[in-house]
Amino acid sequence: MIDGGNRSRKASAAEQTQADHYDEIIVDYEAHYSDPCSREYRRRFFYDPMFQGIDLRGKAVLEALCGSGPTARYLLEQGAVVTGLDISPGAIAMFREKCPDCAAYCRSILDSGFPDESFDCVAVVGALHHLHPHLNDALREVHRILKPGGYLCFMEPHAGSFFDWGRKIWYKFDKYFADNEASIDVNALKREFIGEFDFARTSYGGNLAFLTVYNSLIFRIPVKLKPYYSPLFMWVESVVSKVQWKFDSCFVLAQWRKSAGSRETGCERKGAEVIG
Repeated sequence: MIDGGNRSRKASAAEQTQADHYDEIIVDYEAHYSDPCSREYRRRFFYDPMFQGIDLRGKAVLEALCGSGPTARYLLEQGAVVTGLDISPGAIAMFREKCPDCAAYCRSILDSGFPDESFDCVAVVGALHHLHPHLNDALREVHRILKPGGYLCFMEPHAGSFFDWGRKIWYKFDKYFADNEASIDVNALKREFIGEFDFARTSYGGNLAFLTVYNSLIFRIPVKLKPYYSPLFMWVESVVSKVQWKFDSCFVLAQWRKSAGSRETGCERKGAEVIG
């Protein structure tokens, strides 16, 4: 069951798989994704561009599928009022320990229990690709709890890249991935949610440092080695990222803004913006 304060419901098979999977790898995951090098990578290559142009001071922000709360800590530094949401009891326990001033709920993003229009921003970092086959349902729930004009900001591995071919094979054999994980098709999502979101910004990135600094767990690189190569590799990534595009990048960054208009009006207004 999913604990939701005054709410509970039976988890779907895919959700339960992900919750069990995360609780199984959480020690290794935290060691590799919470070290200083990974935190600096996320700040430079995820957070700063992902929230660019958004004033978060005093804003109600949900870190959805929050894990132990790495994004929450960045949001708090920007002055946001942060809430964490995750289906994993182990993740929520860590979130509450690391972010004691934030509200935290062990619930599903498919049925969050929050009132309509609760948040100015919903942030998801590297978690939407865990939600197949319920990704569209999760995004509809995000749309419901966002205020009009509120932002959905996310970073995800994306379909249609050179790296995605290798990722599809790796997912099948690596114990650190669950069976339902798959990169997201951003353009398919845009077609599905045209009129409900305005697609304010889309950019692509991730190369040398993404693979070796941020994803040291996947490549079995000892954490103690990361400080020796991370500064150089992040510099290389900052240079290469200036000429990257969809095909040769590892992840997509996006800002979607909840449209204040109807679905029909939004379709007419945004039809030309869905890019292949």
